[in-house]
Amino acid sequence: MRGRSRLRRPGAIGLAFALLLALGATAQAPAASIKWMPGYDDPATPDSLDRVGVLEIGPQRARNVLVLVPGTSAAAAYFKPLAEDVVRETGGRWQVWSVERRENLLEDQSVLDQVKAGEAGVQRMFDYYLGWLTDPSITDHFQLIPDSAVAFARGWGMNVEIRDLRRVIEAAGERGRRVVLGGHSLGGSITTAYATWDFNGKPGAKDLSGLVYIDGGSSPVPISAATARDELADLETGSPWLAFGGIPAPFLGLFAATGSTAAVVAPDEPSLAYDFPLLPASLKPPVLPTNEAEFGYATDTETSPPSLIAAQVHAGRLAASGTPRGWDPAGEITPIQRYAAMLSGTGVSGADGSAWYHPARLTIDAGAVADGNANPAQQVLDVHAIHGDDLKKHTPIYAFGAALGGQRVLDAATALARQSRIPQDELTLVDRHATYAHNDPAAASPRNDFLAHLIPFLDRIGKP
Repeated sequence: MRGRSRLRRPGAIGLAFALLLALGATAQAPAASIKWMPGYDDPATPDSLDRVGVLEIGPQRARNVLVLVPGTSAAAAYFKPLAEDVVRETGGRWQVWSVERRENLLEDQSVLDQVKAGEAGVQRMFDYYLGWLTDPSITDHFQLIPDSAVAFARGWGMNVEIRDLRRVIEAAGERGRRVVLGGHSLGGSITTAYATWDFNGKPGAKDLSGLVYIDGGSSPVPISAATARDELADLETGSPWLAFGGIPAPFLGLFAATGSTAAVVAPDEPSLAYDFPLLPASLKPPVLPTNEAEFGYATDTETSPPSLIAAQVHAGRLAASGTPRGWDPAGEITPIQRYAAMLSGTGVSGADGSAWYHPARLTIDAGAVADGNANPAQQVLDVHAIHGDDLKKHTPIYAFGAALGGQRVLDAATALARQSRIPQDELTLVDRHATYAHNDPAAASPRNDFLAHLIPFLDRIGKP
């Protein structure tokens, strides 16, 4: 579900080690970009960062909008392939908006954009973002942002997130459009927080036509006020950013973006990562792999370390032969190229599918949402998710449990519905924890159990 402890949210370090040896490879030119709009005017934040973005997929004439919120250390482009599926399967009756949080404005996408557009090679990408860490001769490289320069980000918690999301929901609902809100992983907690948030005495769900939970949600049990105070105290003297999987920002995002991009651009080339000194031994295949195979080996459930459960998919295995060794899809549900495209942001300029800087405060605050029930931790953390028993009686809810959340996701959705007396027939509950890894709901194709239940759910809400 939420991942109670910040350090217990396993990371996508393995998403990023597929790096490429060749230069000059080309990619399809980006065809979409993030649309930024004014966000919440946080008093402590520079005005240039008080913005929230969306990646819009599908026809603007659609009368229905599905707004999707990414999880921890994920970003808008993560949902692009799934969004395209939704638009296609609904015949264009639904548009999908994927949320890009304000912290992603801090990213330097310059060389990644060049590589995705075929204007630079991956050796340049590797050197710019990672190679300089072990090669002091590389002087033209990505610049780190000192924590002291972004101290205001210690306040980027649920209050800022929900007020940014409010701008997105209001824009999506213009001209009387129906809006459904959903989220993956931590995005599920954010979905519950928004739906139950107090906006001048009324819940955020007042303007929503449904809720979707993708292997994530809000535990009905909140953290204690004492825990909230302790975590705030730790944050005050620590980094504003979550060390997801123990990897400090921004390196998790750099690994994810460069590795996935290399896997997309030239999947059959030998992996430079295989000899990279910072690649953990647990992520090295027994033989020299291709870009694609290195990425797959690090993220597939069979070979990815258990600590990386939040990064995993069912994507295949190393091929039985070949030098370098390629990737065998082995009949599994997620195409490795689709997953790499999600993390790379293939077809999107100025963004990838990971978040290089994830606010630690946002994860702390998620522990106080508690299915929208007031509790002492909310008072400590300035969280206002108090309308858990005040949602509209006929609010359709779809919850899908995979490997990380499983039955707990379904239980949290059921408890939320029960509090507001939402009838059982408004709930769509699907448990696939035994067969779907944490990222398979968005990545599986062409057969996808999450999508197979999502489309009829949306059809009931957004009838022509």
